[in-house]
Order: sequence, then structure tokens, then C-alpha cells
Amino acid sequence: MNNKKRTPEIIVREGKPRAVILEIDEYEEILERLEDLEDLKMLREMRTSPLHFRKIEEFLREYNPGV
Repeated sequence: MNNKKRTPEIIVREGKPRAVILEIDEYEEILERLEDLEDLKMLREMRTSPLHFRKIEEFLREYNPGV
């Protein structure tokens, strides 16, 4: 097995870059990093908004798990 990473290939159409071909491992790593960034953004937003508490009875009246 070759551990050497290949350089991504750029597909050019009409003189402009249109697509990139890269190793599946690199693509999956990019997706994971994007997901992590989205999670961090959501956490930051959650930390800046005020907390709202409800009584458990109120929550249970609204919650329908469809069991």
C-alpha cells in the first residue's frame, strides 16, 4: 500500500477551475472538519443566547415520541 498522498487534480473548463479530484480519505477528512466547524458555531450561538427553563410537566405535555 502506498502511503504517499496524491496532489489533488483540478479540472479546468473554459479556462476556469470547475472541479477537484482528490483522495477519498482527504474528502472525508474535509467533511469531518466542516461538520466540526458547524458544531462549534452552533455551540457558540447556544452559549450567547439566554437559557429558558420549563417545568417537566409542561415539556411532557408537548412531547409526543410517537410510541
